[in-house]
Amino acid sequence: MRGHLPADSLTERLSPTWTARYTVDGNHIAYVDDTGFTATGDVRDGVLYHEHLVLYREGDRSILKSAAEGDG
Repeated sequence: MRGHLPADSLTERLSPTWTARYTVDGNHIAYVDDTGFTATGDVRDGVLYHEHLVLYREGDRSILKSAAEGDG
């Protein structure tokens, strides 16, 4: 997964290194880092659903085709 944060974001206030961990329970993913940030998501049919985001592998045309056909 690729993400971009603005230059004035939280990343500038963090130490150059921090630790994080994630756990997977079936299709559910939970993430927590040592700043206290947490996130969760669920994977269905190879797509990660997190809050209002739908994340798929870059270049995975089968997902795009399925969504365009109304299957996703």
